[in-house]
Amino acid sequence: MIIYPFKLLTVGFHEMSHAFAGLLTCAHIHSIELDRDERGWRTQMSGGISWITLPAGYLGSSFIGACLIACGFNTNASKVASIVLAVFFLFTLWWARRDWLTWVLIVGMSGLIVLFWFVAGGVALRYFVLFIGVMSCLYVLWDVVDDTISRKVNSSDASQFAKICGCCPSQVWGVLWLLIAFVFFALGIIVGLAAFKETAAQQAEDSETFLPVPGSDNGAAALAPSLALSLGMLAVGLNAFAAL
Repeated sequence: MIIYPFKLLTVGFHEMSHAFAGLLTCAHIHSIELDRDERGWRTQMSGGISWITLPAGYLGSSFIGACLIACGFNTNASKVASIVLAVFFLFTLWWARRDWLTWVLIVGMSGLIVLFWFVAGGVALRYFVLFIGVMSCLYVLWDVVDDTISRKVNSSDASQFAKICGCCPSQVWGVLWLLIAFVFFALGIIVGLAAFKETAAQQAEDSETFLPVPGSDNGAAALAPSLALSLGMLAVGLNAFAAL
């Protein structure tokens, strides 16, 4: 039960990746919905380039997870990652403005991010970002194996991709995407270890001057991330309800 919202969040990364790939290929995004059975596959779009948008779900969510893993090795990097996540969340809320489950999930996760930002000078946020990253990468690996290798799901992204390409069965694409996802996972860990070699004490000192939390010398500036996130959520919410 505790892990269930995080499983849904990884599905959200999957759907966001489809949507952003669609935007980059000039598709029109109609809506995003999250299934309660964690399957996802509910990004409604028209246009775009299918051979880019279809693999973007698995590979995009794996890449997001790898980036979060790398950022999870450093407190300041985790703060930046949480702000980027907030931007992704705002886009997703707009596309999913009629889906209450997406609203509950993203508002809840945003609340946790803001909460952990203020715990121990952002150290809790670091571990939270790392946890989400690992969860996302592992879930992608499991999902690819489950849907395309161990069994064939005709509605899966790999099956649809195989129909378009016509050269290889869905299992082949599943193995290829699995290998790429595993490489992303490994690179996230390697980059995190190589880029962030500061000790915990050094990270705590740096965190005091970079988007600090209340109680530090620059406490007033700490309200900026949570205030911006709250105002953004409010603006999207007003627009969404106005459109209903």
